[in-house]
Amino acid sequence: MKTILRICAWLLAAAVTFATLGPPRFRPQSSLGQNAEHALAFILLGLAFGLAYTRHRLLTAAVAVAGIGAIEILQIWAPGRHARLQDFAVGALAACAGLGLAAGLDWVMGRSRQATSPQIISTGTTPARMPSGKPDDI
Repeated sequence: MKTILRICAWLLAAAVTFATLGPPRFRPQSSLGQNAEHALAFILLGLAFGLAYTRHRLLTAAVAVAGIGAIEILQIWAPGRHARLQDFAVGALAACAGLGLAAGLDWVMGRSRQATSPQIISTGTTPARMPSGKPDDI
């Protein structure tokens, strides 16, 4: 399952990168507005990476913010694109929100697994010893 989540996260990252750096005519348009589209894309990206890489969340957040900064800087050389500090801020905050959402989901799922797992009840006695196969133990 982790492998599938990781593949989906990287495919989503490639799609967001293409939409950000590719020709403007290939950029998806909606009625949400540029900031809302930007935020939605990066929340989903943060959520995907947060679910795919659960062990090092702080490192994942740092890499996400650095990657978003790199994409924004690369727009300087992309024809028809422009780099804006506001776009970086919206993308970085949205990605961190997605990562936080993933951490929250992971916490809730962990708590629900604990609640449904069977409880071991101690009776105060030690478990019976298994015979070792020697004649004295039989």
